[in-house]
Amino acid sequence: MAIISTLLKKGVRLRESLEQDYSHPMELQRHELKKLLIHGNRAAIGEKYDFDSILRAFRKHDGEYYERFKKQVPIYDYDRIFEEWWFKLLEGKKDITWPGKVKYFALSSGTSGATSKYIPITKDMVKAIRRTGVRQILSLSNYDLPDSLFTKGILMLGGSTDLEFNGTYFSGDLSGITAGKLPIWFQRFYKPGKKISKNRNWGDKLDQIVEKARDWDIGIIVGVPAWLQILLEKIISHYQVETIHDIWPNLQIFVHGGVSFEPYKKGFEKLLGRPLVYIETYLASEGFLAFQAFPDRKSMRLVLNNGIFYEFVPFNEENFDEDGHIRFNAKTFKIDQVEEGVEYALLISTCSGAWRYLIGDTIRFVSKEESEILITGRTKHFLSLCGEHLSVDNMNRAIEKASDELDIRVKEFTVLGVPHGSLFAHHWFVGTDDEVEGELLARVLDQHLKELNDDFAVERSHALKDVFCEVRPAEDFYEWMRLQGKEGGQNKFPRVLKGEKAQSWLKFLKEKGVRD
Repeated sequence: MAIISTLLKKGVRLRESLEQDYSHPMELQRHELKKLLIHGNRAAIGEKYDFDSILRAFRKHDGEYYERFKKQVPIYDYDRIFEEWWFKLLEGKKDITWPGKVKYFALSSGTSGATSKYIPITKDMVKAIRRTGVRQILSLSNYDLPDSLFTKGILMLGGSTDLEFNGTYFSGDLSGITAGKLPIWFQRFYKPGKKISKNRNWGDKLDQIVEKARDWDIGIIVGVPAWLQILLEKIISHYQVETIHDIWPNLQIFVHGGVSFEPYKKGFEKLLGRPLVYIETYLASEGFLAFQAFPDRKSMRLVLNNGIFYEFVPFNEENFDEDGHIRFNAKTFKIDQVEEGVEYALLISTCSGAWRYLIGDTIRFVSKEESEILITGRTKHFLSLCGEHLSVDNMNRAIEKASDELDIRVKEFTVLGVPHGSLFAHHWFVGTDDEVEGELLARVLDQHLKELNDDFAVERSHALKDVFCEVRPAEDFYEWMRLQGKEGGQNKFPRVLKGEKAQSWLKFLKEKGVRD
């Protein structure tokens, strides 16, 4: 087991991985917040919010430190923290929200904003992401896998490592930043290699990977499901084979993240000669938050002792407005105060200088004792035009059920809330290359959503008057992403479109209809 044995020789496992296995979650998080505040105390934000007084509260073995933290440090979303603090980092100023100068920024529009966000990536965060990546590799020892797998190549399909540089800082996709800083011992396993990884043209990069595919012995693939599916389809077509296993017979693991894999699974498995092991990760531009540590679970374990302190905000009308914006007086909880089965939005404080930062994702604990979570959606990616409270999790599961029932492969989908007379409707756009009538798919989705969501079922008899479905070629979704400058890497098609993005999508389809 070449990779794992290399890591074990370096003694990576014994402290961090075992520490989380045998320590109480709150003790780990208490210690993590204290470390973050000690470092943050050397930055301007620490002076403004008197981190020193919060640190003194740690001398007591009660919850006073957290009460002080909540009272003294406000909740931030991206716009607020950028306008108050992070814009200074782009100007090259140091010691703003974290000690030192920030040289790297991950570009991320999330899936809701109209323009790119600049997320600071400090040296400490790069190290933290690398450490969590190592822990994930070590967790593969929990799986029933042959030793030979760990001598095979790992294909990581991400953004370009040739970052933009404006004379002050580098910017690009997080996967491009981290891939450019891989440890030397890992580089002999890493594909597509340095040369191809630098290519900024996504189409060219895929073509280069296709040309080299037969030369590689790949055991693990890593990336966003939609883009990896496109790549595998290209490889199969180019070499005129039946499945990807005809090219990579030792392929056994798919590590994915960013979106739920379930809607893609049916189409993805058509490309395989035999089943893969699927492992989910929670790697955001703001940090590596969690990964699936055990094969018999769909949940992921939060990483509690590696540069991130978590807070949890019940995702309800008391704490969020109808557009998904957090209210100034939102109630927040630390990890020992959460309940299983409740939907929470995440706040994180990190070693990249994010403080009480609303990352925009919603999660649900399936095991409080083991800190095991499921991602349920986005704070702004839900539909509640009239009280139907439809989550991304509901949408993903409805698509999965409809795909099975109608025997179709859905590659992408999105939903818009629209006026319908004096009331409302949901308009689905489903990307599939299989034959299916939009009206039939709408009826099936509607029925499954009623079964999955009681509020939706109630409102379908009242203000939510209809569900429409427009079936589109999958290529339409990819073309729109290209026009948005969001092709490849960690970019995902939004599951719910609102505001400017909704108008952009509708305009694109209208213009495309005229062209066609």
